Amino acid sequence: MAETPAKDMTATRRRADPLIWGAAIFFVLAAGFATAPALRAGPATLAGLLLLAGVAGVAILGLVAIRASAAHDNGVDVVDSFIDALGEPAALTAADGRILVSNQAWRDTLGEARRLPKDASLFSALVRARKGEAAEGVVVVAGQDRVALAARVAGGRLLVRLPAVVEPVAAPLPPVAPVVAQAAPPPRALDAFSGASPFGAALLEGLDPFNSKVLEANPALSAMAGAVRPGMALGELIDPPSRAEAETRLAEGKAGPFEVRLARDPSRIAHLYLYRADGRLVAYLIDVSEQKQIELQLAQAQKMQAIGQLAGGVAHDFNNLLTAIQLRLDELLHRHPVGDPSYEGLNEIRQTGVRAADLVRKLLAFSRKQTVQREVLELGELISEFEVLLRRLLREDVKLITDYGRDLPQVRADKSQLETAVMNLAVNARDAVRAAKGGGVVRIRTARLNEDEARSLGFPGAEGDQAFIEVSDDGPGIPPEVMGKIFDPFFTTKPVGEGTGLGLATVYGIVKQSDGWIHVHSRPGEGAAFRIFLPVHEPTPAQAAAAAVAVAEPPKPRAARDLSGAGRILFVEDEDAVRGVAARLLRARGYEVLEASDGEEALIIAEENAGQIDLLISDVIMPGIDGPTLLKKARGYLGNAPVMFISGYAEAEFSDLLEGETGVTFLPKPIDIKTLAERVKQQLQAA
Repeated sequence: MAETPAKDMTATRRRADPLIWGAAIFFVLAAGFATAPALRAGPATLAGLLLLAGVAGVAILGLVAIRASAAHDNGVDVVDSFIDALGEPAALTAADGRILVSNQAWRDTLGEARRLPKDASLFSALVRARKGEAAEGVVVVAGQDRVALAARVAGGRLLVRLPAVVEPVAAPLPPVAPVVAQAAPPPRALDAFSGASPFGAALLEGLDPFNSKVLEANPALSAMAGAVRPGMALGELIDPPSRAEAETRLAEGKAGPFEVRLARDPSRIAHLYLYRADGRLVAYLIDVSEQKQIELQLAQAQKMQAIGQLAGGVAHDFNNLLTAIQLRLDELLHRHPVGDPSYEGLNEIRQTGVRAADLVRKLLAFSRKQTVQREVLELGELISEFEVLLRRLLREDVKLITDYGRDLPQVRADKSQLETAVMNLAVNARDAVRAAKGGGVVRIRTARLNEDEARSLGFPGAEGDQAFIEVSDDGPGIPPEVMGKIFDPFFTTKPVGEGTGLGLATVYGIVKQSDGWIHVHSRPGEGAAFRIFLPVHEPTPAQAAAAAVAVAEPPKPRAARDLSGAGRILFVEDEDAVRGVAARLLRARGYEVLEASDGEEALIIAEENAGQIDLLISDVIMPGIDGPTLLKKARGYLGNAPVMFISGYAEAEFSDLLEGETGVTFLPKPIDIKTLAERVKQQLQAA
């Protein structure tokens, strides 16, 4: 043991002694000066006697205090000398962790810090030591845990020692599966934190996590995995397939966490963490089912968005091709009317084009870029009118049951789209029950739901009342392994040639485009139920009055269509086949057509013919200047001329770009010459 610390402490004690004796001398002088007036007045007087008695009392108290201080210093010196004499690291600390005195071994081990390390177990030991108990905690030294012993000494101070670590000489232990790093001392029971934690915790006897016996478990583990009894194996709480996977990862040296499913409910997913301590394991199970569900929903939403963007782009390009095909067919059918040998072949091509256009509409509905013409609909009337067609579609071996709720609300949606969605669901239900048992029951239910009812039926984000449409069947249900794919485009479980795989994808797109929500409830053997939630439309007083006037007015007879006309039209379209055929057919009906292949060329033509253009027809998506930008730049040359946009995308995709513009209409692709000529004449007449 080095002598330097002892000498330093002795020097400190000697430096302190002159101060004490100096204070005593000054105290005696002060008492003498205070006594002088009393001696001068005479001790026989009352004042003199009182003053002498007071000075004597103060002198006695001062001497007692000086003696106590000296005794205290001697006690401190004794403890300091004792600590310095210890061969193990030791320190004398205050109750709050301040280091008062430490020996050289302590400073060599923990440095010159003036406070104890901030460790929860060490301060817990200090609290117990203040109560008179011999306590132990843990101090981290050079990355390793060291046991610290704490005890109370005189004066309310605490003695903290780090016993020497003795390395036992023993045969090497057999290797065990890797888990979380070792810690000491070994646990004999779950600590207070684990016992009261909101996640599952269990103390295991042994180093094999799944075969070790449970010594103690906290209440959260029983609530999560079912009743946990002491003596049962931890592996009994885990679903066998996920247990086998976790054991494989453990054998490969993985440190965890291990993702497992609970035997009580395999749909619940938990992360298993393992902590090893001297022949025992502490296992922690954290339920991550909701987190996994959110991750799956996010992945599904991202996948659907990516597929929707792809489908929308393909549909847009295909719409241009279909428009060119249909316009060319209109021209050929005009040359080869009924009776011509070529008419039958041309008509078959036209029917094929109609089917292709319907397929494109489904893709656009899935990608939510289909043109929507919303109107206020009575939910009950919509389904009741459509019920007649549905009964024909379902055939005799499938029974259709409709259940109309009370106080059915109004919805604002595209009627044809909503009918298409219900029809697709009903046809899928029909095919499911016929394939499973040759027939069955398809039920359509409508209702008005409040917020709580909607959430209980599968719409977690419901706000306010919801219009509810449910299409269910008593078929075999949807297998769990395909549940996550049913809304994917071109995914189908039907035999080859019996389905395109776009039915449910179309339903998904229609519901989303209508600001609604769709939920699927299905269990194997119990059938499937598709639930559509739509926001309830509450008309304003002005809208209600306008609707009443519209109902009161008798419908006007539609005039016969005369597709010929006159006027100068600027036709802008980047697809040559569409622009060339449409311009030629419009010229055949009496119009003067100026063609432009892009926005820059159209802007030049508009400037050259300023004030002489009667109608602008433009595509929306074009390279360079798009349709809305062209309109803003050319508006000064067009004056009040009407504008008609044609596009395969929905009007909502670019309607915000037309803010402040008037006289603008929209015609969705694919188009035929009759529809185009009729709309052109309507716009010119209105202008």
